[in-house]
Amino acid sequence: MTLLPNGHWQRGDGRLSLPESHGTIKTGKGNGFRRFLSFFGPGYLVAVGYMDPGNWATSLAGGSSFGYTLLSVILISNIMAILLQALALRLGIASGRDLAQACAEAYSKPVGFVLWLLAEGAIIATDLAEVIGTAIGLNLLFGVPMTLGVVLTALDVFLILWLQGRGFRRLEAVVIALTLVIFTSFAIEMVYAQPVWGDVLRGFIPQASIAQSPQMLYLALGILGATVMPHNLYLHSSIIQTRKIGDSRKEKLEAIRMGTIDSTVALMFALFINASILILAAATFHVAGRYEVAEIQDAHALLGPMLGAPLAATLFAVALLASGLNSTVTATLTGQIIMEGFINFRITPWLRRLITRGIAIVPALIAIVYYGESGLAKLLVLSQVVLSLQLPFAMVPLVLFTANQGKMRGLAAPRWLTVSCWVITVIVVGLNLKLIFDVASGSVVL
Repeated sequence: MTLLPNGHWQRGDGRLSLPESHGTIKTGKGNGFRRFLSFFGPGYLVAVGYMDPGNWATSLAGGSSFGYTLLSVILISNIMAILLQALALRLGIASGRDLAQACAEAYSKPVGFVLWLLAEGAIIATDLAEVIGTAIGLNLLFGVPMTLGVVLTALDVFLILWLQGRGFRRLEAVVIALTLVIFTSFAIEMVYAQPVWGDVLRGFIPQASIAQSPQMLYLALGILGATVMPHNLYLHSSIIQTRKIGDSRKEKLEAIRMGTIDSTVALMFALFINASILILAAATFHVAGRYEVAEIQDAHALLGPMLGAPLAATLFAVALLASGLNSTVTATLTGQIIMEGFINFRITPWLRRLITRGIAIVPALIAIVYYGESGLAKLLVLSQVVLSLQLPFAMVPLVLFTANQGKMRGLAAPRWLTVSCWVITVIVVGLNLKLIFDVASGSVVL
């Protein structure tokens, strides 16, 4: 497919996003529940990125340091995510192109190359959080040394290959099952923590102090980067195309509606889990005066004694491991989508995975060797801030493409959605510039 001067894309090169899975899932007939179930799945693969180990670090640090104040950031970030993911799936359905392919075809080769490098950086930052989170989970549950756990995460390539070989629907089923494990674990944690729900509800009201405090803003941007992850925009625009969707306007509009419902419901699960991590930290550590509990290992060690429930610590570790394994699946898929979409380069999936994971393993091992396990939380939070800094480079093209009737074949996003996403983009860019200024002035030390 090539981009014509009139702004329309024209098929011609035969390139498909995730070609081995493209259009392999039938979507059924009519508008009923059975048709909705056929669209049930992609949203949960996307939601995985909103509850990965990077979210744990930022939410634990935010809850222990500032109580419930940053709950408002989680809520706002989740609303942003719902709107942006709605644009991403609309792009995939209406244009038949994922975001990486759309960028490569709309921009010059130098611009496309820079965007590809930035997208790869986002994948590495995401993978870094998964490496550390999975290694910590193995350590907490089975006593596997951290350095060995980091190295063992490279073997997850075999899990990915096995799942992909079983079909995309089964891969989605595994992701949904692991998501339910995480959800159930934190539902039980909330029972143990017994937070003051009035304080929790007040935490969802935005406070001016967040922007005024450099340290709180740094954590807020970490939460934003951990929630609205740039790689998810590439992922969603591609995996929605695993559904076999007709070419008529009516069928595409129906697919957009079903896909939006799926992702919105899935992201509400992610909101619950992210908020639960922060609430758990605030209700357990902050109220007890333990304001510096940012390390996942410290949180695990303190949960059982402070809550008087050893099971709470075990559930925490189980959910963490499930989160790391889940994130592995989506990061692998996104890496493939980005490489194929931007530079039309295909390599064996296991080799692609080992390269990406190898790059992420190096900084994790360096952090463990030089700073010990106590340095992992800072590395996790930093990786999420990096994601926030990279967000605009995915958001701006997405909003531009989905607002263009020609590129979207007459199915451009509604004006209210486009305007809302432009507002989100301006906010993200403004906060990022504020962070850069704070770092340059010494107000924030990375």
